[in-house]
Amino acid sequence: MTTHTLSVLVENKPGVLARVSALFSRRGFNIDSLAVGETEQPGVSRITIVVNVDEQPLEQVTKQLNKLVNVLKIVELEPSSSVQRELLLVKVRADATTRSQVVEAVELFRARVVDVAPDSVIVEATGTADKLGALLRLLEPYGIKEMVQSGLVAVGRGSKAITTPALRSAA
Repeated sequence: MTTHTLSVLVENKPGVLARVSALFSRRGFNIDSLAVGETEQPGVSRITIVVNVDEQPLEQVTKQLNKLVNVLKIVELEPSSSVQRELLLVKVRADATTRSQVVEAVELFRARVVDVAPDSVIVEATGTADKLGALLRLLEPYGIKEMVQSGLVAVGRGSKAITTPALRSAA
């Protein structure tokens, strides 16, 4: 099995996300990551889906996705030809004796402390899954109290965009 990142442009209407994710569910595919947000085009949202499946079943799901009325376009983004990032917020135990060590570790990963409490700090980091995993491993000995991680977001490199003038007027 191979990891695939799909960028799906959809009309921003109620129920579209449910129908898209249901296609994967019906086939028994687990979605590893899912991120949804508006695009630069009014009325158009981008769903970034990461799945770990073989090529053939993915092709079948892609064909079925294209048949959904509210799906405008589907593009598979390769890691080498796109910029892919996740966001991590993690609350780490950090008292007066360990805070400077935690902050030093955070700065090493070009992350930043966004909140400070007497016994903890909240760290914000963006990057690849590998980078965020390495940061978590470094912070683990201090004690991770809570964390939340976004789904992967990705955009193709270069000047070409997946939205086109024709697509923009269709939405």
